Amino acid sequence: MKILIVDDHPIFRKGLEYQLNEIPRVVVIGVCSNGLEFLNFIENKMPDIIFLDIKMPVMNGIEATQIAMKKYHDLKIIVLSMFGDEEYLTKMLDIGVKGFLLKNIEKEDLVDSINSALNDKIYLSPELISILNYIHHNNPKKVIANKQLNKKEKEVLKLICLGHTNIEIAKILFINPRMVSRYRDNLLYKTGCKNTVGIVTYAINNHLIEL
Repeated sequence: MKILIVDDHPIFRKGLEYQLNEIPRVVVIGVCSNGLEFLNFIENKMPDIIFLDIKMPVMNGIEATQIAMKKYHDLKIIVLSMFGDEEYLTKMLDIGVKGFLLKNIEKEDLVDSINSALNDKIYLSPELISILNYIHHNNPKKVIANKQLNKKEKEVLKLICLGHTNIEIAKILFINPRMVSRYRDNLLYKTGCKNTVGIVTYAINNHLIEL
């Protein structure tokens, strides 16, 4: 498993590289200190997973990810940040990243995020989920969007956000996989989203799920 680290802090890079190299079948093939170096690197060598910081000099992680994803649609990027607010989270998920980790990560978080990305699932740092859950329970605003979805659509939405496939959702809810596809299409239509990442972002923004 080839990993690329993109972060402007040398000490953090070294620590992350050490943790990653301790994981079986994982090898760090390169480190970059800004978004521009990252874009140049993947022109010559393509990693399986990219751990990428948001705030960097020369070119930040958001801009670099936008450029990279336009050219390489299947990139598996996991965001690293000191920030836990929704602004960064939803923006990066909307672009198409596979995970969002706060920098106080443990080795187990790295393993889980890598496995999730490889299975095209989205992984959020446990601390970040706690923050979002707090915001959800302390937000006085009534969510109009929540009323647009029926009970079954909400159940499917939650399972999508947890990273389950259509077949897995069908087994959990005891329904036909084709019905899951229909519910997913309904969710895309009602939310105005184009893909699964969009649905997850929408659900987080509108507090439609218990995180």
